[in-house]
Amino acid sequence: MSHQEPELVKVLFRYHSKVLDEETVETMWAKTIDSNKGIYQLDSIPFYGPIIAPNDTFIAKYLDNEQMLTFQEIIEYSGNSVVLVSITNEETDKETIREKFKSLNCESEGLNDSYFAMEIPQKVNYKIVKSILEEHENNDIFHYAEPCLSDKHNKDLE
Repeated sequence: MSHQEPELVKVLFRYHSKVLDEETVETMWAKTIDSNKGIYQLDSIPFYGPIIAPNDTFIAKYLDNEQMLTFQEIIEYSGNSVVLVSITNEETDKETIREKFKSLNCESEGLNDSYFAMEIPQKVNYKIVKSILEEHENNDIFHYAEPCLSDKHNKDLE
């Protein structure tokens, strides 16, 4: 018997974004874990900073007023983190920066030429990633935000 991949569904997240400083709506892909119980696992990297990271498990319900599955609460954290990067130096190539982090196993999704959201997997030592982030910020190449840092990654910094 072939192993069936979990069904991917779109889920609506409505939250206050500290990055945009406003109420924000974002739809993201999630794997269906148990549709009867409304349990899903995030399969996207959030762009605007909700307090959720890829592979976190959460509850979503279909809400009539939203006309779609809508995030309710996290039930299990993956240990992954999300960092948002906004490139401020016009001569800097976003893809070069993304490749540098990808070499550290940090995948990212680009929003436009100067902005991307990056996943920091639980197994990655965040201290190494953070030193690169700080170096680039100090050199006026980009600004970054840490909307969702896991307990594990906070401990890496101690």
